[in-house]
Amino acid sequence: MTQLEDDQARVEERIATACRQAGRAREEVRLLAVSKTRSDAEIQALHRLGQRLFGENYVQEFIAKHDALTGLEPPLEWHFIGALQTNKTRAVAERAAWVHGIDRLKIAERLSRQRPAGMAPLQVCLQIDLSGEPGKAGVPPREAGGLAAAVAPLPNLVLRGLMAIPAPAEDPTAQRRPFARLRELRDALNTRGLELDTLSMGMSDDLEAAILEGSTLVRVGTALFGPRRPKARQ
Repeated sequence: MTQLEDDQARVEERIATACRQAGRAREEVRLLAVSKTRSDAEIQALHRLGQRLFGENYVQEFIAKHDALTGLEPPLEWHFIGALQTNKTRAVAERAAWVHGIDRLKIAERLSRQRPAGMAPLQVCLQIDLSGEPGKAGVPPREAGGLAAAVAPLPNLVLRGLMAIPAPAEDPTAQRRPFARLRELRDALNTRGLELDTLSMGMSDDLEAAILEGSTLVRVGTALFGPRRPKARQ
């Protein structure tokens, strides 16, 4: 067994164990392999092991990988999970299946306009800032309802749910608190007539806590690929 096979098996067992503890079916949680800074060969190797969802943070790196790996079968499902600048939305709108980091209406509007005709609607999540730290990406929870109401009607987009990147915590109880807040926010928005079914939360160090609080998609890089490499130059 290769290191990649071993790491994938460990991650799958962690997800399955957390689902059992939560009384949930394993199929309720999707695994997104965060492949930023990883090579095409590494992505192809994980694809051969059955992984289909891959997430990228940097636009130029995403473009290069998407275009190089378009011919793989079954096809990859690409998720863009990084911050988006307005001058880079078109490349993402033309390639991604999902965008997880919507925190401004302007970004959503550009993605909606730039989604090519004939492509399936772009699935999007709002990024929520649960910590309130200066400069932190995401919309404050108190503003999430207004942004969701503005994004939901946009053509060529489907608002699926919420995403968050809480501050790191080692204690499992502390890890669960922000995830519980995101779940409660999602449920509150749904009482306003929205139909949000996705909670994009949980990474290598806290995926168990996220699953126990209702995560439907965990974003895992280090636990699959090993320690992160330096950021690729844009």
